[in-house]
Amino acid sequence: MGDINKKPYTTGEVASLCNVTINAVKKWIAAKKIKAFRTPGGHYRINREDFLDFLTRYKLDIKDALFPDKKRVLIVDDEQEIVDYIKGAIESMGVDCEIETACDGYEALIRVGQFRPFLLILDIRMPKIDGFEVCSRIKGDASTSGIRILAVTAYGREDKEKMLSCGADECLFKPLKLKEFQTQVLRLLH
Repeated sequence: MGDINKKPYTTGEVASLCNVTINAVKKWIAAKKIKAFRTPGGHYRINREDFLDFLTRYKLDIKDALFPDKKRVLIVDDEQEIVDYIKGAIESMGVDCEIETACDGYEALIRVGQFRPFLLILDIRMPKIDGFEVCSRIKGDASTSGIRILAVTAYGREDKEKMLSCGADECLFKPLKLKEFQTQVLRLLH
């Protein structure tokens, strides 16, 4: 998911995606139906967000093939600084995902039911329900067992081994090393 996907579309690309002529696209631009900008050479370009906006507004159904649902990531930690750090680390990767947070295991289980994350980044030692219990419940339920879980702990190897035996896909130690964390997130998202 590099910057290639962020590149603006040409009128030709939009035309072929919408099965219309380039002239039709230029008419849409002139009629302000689709937002575009000009390159220094005078050619029109359309940003991804503007194209998505256009598809949504005019109910064109090619959207799903082009813009598959964003992967959802749920971050669960009782320390706000850690939540902010993890959120920032993921956002700086440029991965197109939707992020939600929870501050304890009880809230995590509720959020899993509502938000349906693809990846759960889960602190182990938390109030109310700890990460071991959350992981066991998620992995033990057929409707949620496919959720990938990246556990994080400030404690020792026993935590890591117990967490992996509860079904976590990976377990990293705090303080998180940025590159290692981002590598694992990418691996688990794909």
